[in-house]
Amino acid sequence: MFRKIEDFLEIWQNETVATLKLYKHITDEALLQQVNDSNRDILALLRHINYTVTELPNTAGLPIMINENVLHNMDEIIAHYEKDAKQLATVVKESWRDESLTEEIPMYGSRWTKGTTLLILIMHQTHHRGQLTILMRQAGLMVSGIYGPTKEGWAALGMEPAQ
Repeated sequence: MFRKIEDFLEIWQNETVATLKLYKHITDEALLQQVNDSNRDILALLRHINYTVTELPNTAGLPIMINENVLHNMDEIIAHYEKDAKQLATVVKESWRDESLTEEIPMYGSRWTKGTTLLILIMHQTHHRGQLTILMRQAGLMVSGIYGPTKEGWAALGMEPAQ
């Protein structure tokens, strides 16, 4: 759980950069690759990640409009993610204070503190980025390192991947 707005904002900025780093390796052609009928494909996963950047904070009572745009290509997806991620940082900074982060709010049939809500937003995005990297590999796309080198990153360093 977050106890300071500035801590959230710093981590959110880093996570936004990490998400965009992955997004920039995805081609419009890869958006069309199907996985199977019962699981999200790359496009559905990207739409879900982007949607949650505004939907979850809106549900938490932050004054942010839910972005329900149906995005069809990577330029749109990246532009909307950048705009919404920046807007989220602004509304958190303007609307909540450090001392309010321990307040409980209703969230999806449960009660979370505001600080926990911010943490879950980041964890949710991280979880889906992990899924996205698998789909990107299946689509033959390069996957950039986020918390450490990927196999391509290790190769660029002239090293074998860590075990």
